[in-house]
Amino acid sequence: MELSMKKVWMKARKTVLCKQIPTSRNLFRRRRSVVRRSVQTKVKRLQKIVPGGQGLEPDRLFLQTANYILHLRFQVDVLQALSKLHKA
Repeated sequence: MELSMKKVWMKARKTVLCKQIPTSRNLFRRRRSVVRRSVQTKVKRLQKIVPGGQGLEPDRLFLQTANYILHLRFQVDVLQALSKLHKA
């Protein structure tokens, strides 16, 4: 009888210890979940900023973003050239 009580006590203690101390696997899963949510939030923000970005998958969104950045850079260059011509 005493042996079975000891087994029950050890099992209960093990359960309590497992709940108190998160395993590295649980910490990794929790961290991965937080990172995933963070990335999803940033992708949604980018979809709102980039013209035509709504509803694009992330890989297409990143290509669209790169094209948009190049377009903006070209506009800045044109405006700077026009500004120099106006000053002259």
